[in-house]
Amino acid sequence: MAVRALTWNLFHGRDFPPNPALLTWRSRLTRRTERDATHAQVNRDLRGEFERVLAGWSWDVALLQECPPRWSAALANACGASTHRVLTSRNWLLPITSILATWNPDLIASWEGGSNLTLVRGGEIVERRSLVLRRLPERRVLAFTRLASGLCIANLHASGPDALAQPEVRSAARQAIAWSADAPLIFGGDLNIRPEASSVFGELERSLGLRPPTPNSIDHLLARGLAVTDTPRASPPEDREIMVGSLAVRLSDHAPVAGGFA
Repeated sequence: MAVRALTWNLFHGRDFPPNPALLTWRSRLTRRTERDATHAQVNRDLRGEFERVLAGWSWDVALLQECPPRWSAALANACGASTHRVLTSRNWLLPITSILATWNPDLIASWEGGSNLTLVRGGEIVERRSLVLRRLPERRVLAFTRLASGLCIANLHASGPDALAQPEVRSAARQAIAWSADAPLIFGGDLNIRPEASSVFGELERSLGLRPPTPNSIDHLLARGLAVTDTPRASPPEDREIMVGSLAVRLSDHAPVAGGFA
């Protein structure tokens, strides 16, 4: 079994320029594009741009977080993938918030609501499960997906503070191992923990056989029952940039992490 996996936090479908001076209240309120010598910050719906970038990358399974719920079917269609979606936080007023986010994504920001979306190319999904790990202050949910090939995928967006993220990651990993049993497993997502600042990844490797963490990143692809053929690493910023005229627009505030397993 050879599989290329990718994890990416979509930042609720927004762009994030390298120059923080471009993130202005003028743009947020009026949807005006801000520019410097190399980049633009645009306050508009970027679904088509995210579709093209994601569809153009090489992967078999993609673990997405902070994905606008309204995007799931379109992303799957653009990528030729089957899906497993679980809603996460701030989805109380759908579809009203989706309409507002389409019109002004920077103003509503994360209040549109979010989801963890798992995309699978060239494989049949035979089982979908979810586990609610936390309801307050933000709803955190593990999405567990089993493919006909036997491969299992666990997709998580953990809470921000380490004090919340670490128990969520431990609980999610244990449940993913229990559900996958002896089948190969990829466990990943935006875990919100850097390996340099936490011992949790050493614990996951020793007790559950999940490895390896991504250096200097909070986004990870850990595997059990699979050999690592291409060590997961974050992509350079240019890989997620699209050109608007002569200026680059950088999608998301997270770099995708990709790796190979067999």
